[in-house]
Amino acid sequence: MSLVLIVATIALGFAITAVLAPLFIPYLRRMKFGQSIREEGPQSHQKKTGTPTMGGLIFLVSIALTTLLISYFFEMITTQTVVLLLVLVGFGVLGFLDDFIKVVMKRNLGLTSLQKLLGQILIAIVAYFLLQLGPFDTAITIPFTTWSIDFGIFYVAFIVFWLVGFSNAVNLTDGLDGLVSGTASIAFATFGIFAVLYNQNDAAIFAFAVTGALLGFLLFNKNPAKVFMGDTGSLALGGALAMLSIILKLELLLLFVGVIFVIETASVILQVISFKTRGKRIFKMSPIHHHFELSGWSEQKVVYVFWTVGFVAAFAVLVLEVMG
Repeated sequence: MSLVLIVATIALGFAITAVLAPLFIPYLRRMKFGQSIREEGPQSHQKKTGTPTMGGLIFLVSIALTTLLISYFFEMITTQTVVLLLVLVGFGVLGFLDDFIKVVMKRNLGLTSLQKLLGQILIAIVAYFLLQLGPFDTAITIPFTTWSIDFGIFYVAFIVFWLVGFSNAVNLTDGLDGLVSGTASIAFATFGIFAVLYNQNDAAIFAFAVTGALLGFLLFNKNPAKVFMGDTGSLALGGALAMLSIILKLELLLLFVGVIFVIETASVILQVISFKTRGKRIFKMSPIHHHFELSGWSEQKVVYVFWTVGFVAAFAVLVLEVMG
């Protein structure tokens, strides 16, 4: 895959998002698709009440169009392309239903946890069987080593766990203006580079389409955000990122490339365990980005620091993996 094609894919994803957003955001406002802000959260967030949500629809359309157009033009549409788009759109639909129920129907909890989980499991299983249409390795390599473990038929359980886990992890991270847009674009770009290095051009096109679309979305999602991606965007990104790591057979590297998502999720788990077992909280508030806000950091500082951590981790993984 040439550098020109990489740049063209990113540019197209960016351009489609940048054009769609100004058209779509006013529509979200007219439909009163405004975000409700938790009262127990940082007080500085209360001013965000009413900011349009479900903005993930904008970049989901951009990603799908960019991936299909570039893949079709260069004759690179494969089963893997279909699987990546299936997971992206499928998890996006779940997120949209969750957002719609919360925002439009005024049911604060949205989809129940069981409804959401069943939907995620179904999509993951369908993706697994589609991958079986071609040669597919069920072994998982330990990062930075030559060791691997073959899961065999149990790999389907791993796919379910990975997709559900990371879709929810990205969803938890989506709490500050531009936080997920930036960290996810870094992660997708990193896997895009790996895809190029491993000659998986179909996966590379998808990864760079997401990168461009998210950078375009960041124009409107950076502080102060004019639109939020909502569960529509965050669930879709998390599921697609996990599936991309699976297709590239770099599953466990996602723990490092997506280190911010892992830290955010771990902070919630540790907070719950600590409170239930000791009656005490470890953090002032979880996920951990709120802890730093309540410790006196500005929202922008938290976002910039987390972006930096994500970038350094992704760059280190690239260097170590290439050198290894």
